Amino acid sequence: MASLLLRQSAVAARGTTSQLSRSIATSSVLRKDLVQDLYLREIKAYKPPPAAKDAHVGAVKTFSIPALPQPPSLPSDFASELASYDAAEPGAPPASASLASTTGEPAGGAREFLAFLEQDYPKEEAHH
Repeated sequence: MASLLLRQSAVAARGTTSQLSRSIATSSVLRKDLVQDLYLREIKAYKPPPAAKDAHVGAVKTFSIPALPQPPSLPSDFASELASYDAAEPGAPPASASLASTTGEPAGGAREFLAFLEQDYPKEEAHH
């Protein structure tokens, strides 16, 4: 009989702890976000101050139409320039080729250019 009583008390004890754990483990109550509510209420209640009618005076420049561009004019000795162009040899290199040779770049033909590309870079001196 004592063992029966002990079993019943053990079952009753297990049942109450499971009931207690069930009552404790209920879903959490939804909380309102008070900060968000305050923020949204203040944003909705905000009224910007009315802008003055002359508020743009210091910030915006008045528009003025730019001057019309001058049309290009023909040179006064156009006929002589045209005659010198006709007299020029079509295969001759322009005057800028002599300028290229002074800058260190090859001014010759394709062979000279390829030889220039195949040259080794100058070695830099070690700085101590």
